[in-house]
This record gives sequence, C-alpha cells and structure tokens, in this order.
Amino acid sequence: MTEKTLRLPTRAATEHLAVAIARATRPGDAILLSGPLGAGKSVFARAFLRELCHDPALDVPSPTFTLVQTYDATISPVAHFDLWRLDGPEALEELGWDDARNGVVLVEWPERLEDMTPPDALHIVLTPDAITATDETGTEDTPRTVTLTGWAARLCTLSPAGLPHA
Repeated sequence: MTEKTLRLPTRAATEHLAVAIARATRPGDAILLSGPLGAGKSVFARAFLRELCHDPALDVPSPTFTLVQTYDATISPVAHFDLWRLDGPEALEELGWDDARNGVVLVEWPERLEDMTPPDALHIVLTPDAITATDETGTEDTPRTVTLTGWAARLCTLSPAGLPHA
C-alpha cells in the first residue's frame, strides 16, 4: 500500500491538499479523515466539498449531530459522514451507507466503520503539531503532518505540482 507523508504548515496548505484530492476523486471513492479533535478534518472537508461542488462559498456544516450531510457535486452525489457519535457500524445502514457508496463518501472518524471500511479508500491522517489555547479547534495556522495511505497510482500523478510542498 502506498503511503505519502506531507508537512502542512498552514490552513491554506491543508485546503490546497483537499482541492488536489478532490480533483483526483471519482464516483465510488471513499476518503477517510482521521486525527484528533482540532487536527484540521473540518478544514479539509470544507475545502474538499467546495471544490467537488465548484462552489467556493458553499455552506458546509459539520455533520456531527446529523451524522451525514449530502451534496450534489458535479461528478456524483457526495455524502459527508461524521461518525464520532455513531453507536456502531450497523447504524450505517440506517444512514444510507450502501447507497452513498455509489457516489463519493467523505468520512470523519472512520475508525468507527470497523469491518465496513472500504478496502480501496484513501486514508488521510492529520496530526497537528500542537493545539494552543487560542486555537483549540486547530482551524487557524496550526502546522500539521498528513499521512496519505492508498490510491497508489493517483497519488503519484498528483506529485509534485498537485500537492502542497512538504
């Protein structure tokens, strides 16, 4: 399995990575976002969805309480799942997981998928250097490291021009 590690010094670099990944995304893809609270998952998700929907002003609320938000993107429907509050993977069926897999799924807290994790997914792990008291959400310019696992052929085509500089 291909793994690529990048250094993202700013929020803008995180957004740039999200745009590059969105441009490489195809119907049926699963993008899995992992990392602690404040790692930049929401920053990534917002930029990713705005790019897929070709709408830089798109309102992208966190699906923390609804568990899933859907979007009509140009390439296919996109389902943005936040599984933080999910009771177990069996609850995914009620959320429309099987139907959503026909389009693009973006999943925060994918650890809760357990054995339902798509084997061909792109797994993105965001690790902030530190979350300060003034930036407890990690959404400003908190430097972070990102590890991308999966999508061997596509990740190679993104480098170096399509990805933020390490």
